[in-house]
Amino acid sequence: MPHLASSPMTLLTLPDTIQTTMHPDAIMHVRQTWKAVEAIAPQAAALFYDNLFTADPALVPLFKSHLQGTMEEQGKKLMLMLGIAVKELTNPQVLVPALQNLGSRHAGYGVKDEHYQTVGEALLKTLAQGLGDQFTPPVRAAWAAAYEAIAEIMKSAAHALPAAPPPRPSPSVAAHP
Repeated sequence: MPHLASSPMTLLTLPDTIQTTMHPDAIMHVRQTWKAVEAIAPQAAALFYDNLFTADPALVPLFKSHLQGTMEEQGKKLMLMLGIAVKELTNPQVLVPALQNLGSRHAGYGVKDEHYQTVGEALLKTLAQGLGDQFTPPVRAAWAAAYEAIAEIMKSAAHALPAAPPPRPSPSVAAHP
């Protein structure tokens, strides 16, 4: 079960899978700059997806085949989940299960481990563009650490899913030798 350490570092631990630390200053940087991102949430979400699809156009079909609605709606979901993650950085009892659920769902959409790197780069680029001068090296490092923890929890949950059974041959295929 996840827990918080009694030291000044926040320690998120999942047995045998993940251990990530974030210094309180890093958490402060993420939370303070998140306020500025929230103020431009629709624009930040649109910019994020533009950055993501520019970095890897092969990701577009993952969204088109599973998206019910518009990219605007997807952007709202992105901003909501990021907001929850930022708010709950010091509350792994809430954050970790939410991220595990999200990671499991994303695996079902076809998201692979290598996609998380591209998403992280798109997120950092978006934050740099949206925050401007506020995106200092310590802020960048804080967001990179937060995203790394989020991604590791999501990937770990995806890896824990049972393997899908192989497809069964159709009766017409099975009848022919």
